[in-house]
Amino acid sequence: MTSLQIFPITGIGEIAPGDDLAGMLADSIDMLDHDVLVVTQKVVSKAEGRVVPIDVDDPRGHKAIVEDESVRILRRRGDLIISQTTHGFVCANAGVDLSNIEAGHAALLPVDSDRSARRIRDVVRARQSVEVGVIISDTFGRPWRRGVTDVAIGSAGIGPILDLRGTNDALGRELQVTEVCVVDEIAAAADLVMGKSTGYPAAIVRGAEASWFRKGSVVDEIVRDPQDDLFR
Repeated sequence: MTSLQIFPITGIGEIAPGDDLAGMLADSIDMLDHDVLVVTQKVVSKAEGRVVPIDVDDPRGHKAIVEDESVRILRRRGDLIISQTTHGFVCANAGVDLSNIEAGHAALLPVDSDRSARRIRDVVRARQSVEVGVIISDTFGRPWRRGVTDVAIGSAGIGPILDLRGTNDALGRELQVTEVCVVDEIAAAADLVMGKSTGYPAAIVRGAEASWFRKGSVVDEIVRDPQDDLFR
């Protein structure tokens, strides 16, 4: 890979529960083989009806929803809860989000983001006869580092992990532990053109290596087993 092109998909408009998001994306732009379509979690959750009402007069009204969406609470600090979701993700407030959502409502993570990505990929492939990867992205914080970045919470058609173990580095030394989370890197790159306030719900990343395209699951490949996790 020598270069990447990244550009937002515009003109989608506001998404409502029951909307054919996959069809809208497939009809919005011509895609090429080995493009990667990155779609924000928020519009996927809206289309799938993963939006619930909250009490606008209660600043902590969404905390009960956070508890319901969590299988384990790791830390609490003031209004912030760090918890593990049913998917296995460890994140703030179980991914329950109040930004870019109508007042009095909260958006929940999709029930199965990998399945959501597969559905979008299948529609794009059927309508445009191209083989693409699809990533569902969301904004996560990171331990020990300030700021947030987008990561993949679901994928289809592109392998989440690029395993470089057993290959050589630039100086000829064999790599022992290097596994690159390419779907997180692509999600973060796409967010640079989608932004947090532009209203662009998706982007195309063009130029990814053809060898990255395969079956794979974010939940199965990225979420570290607790017995291998030094911090839980």
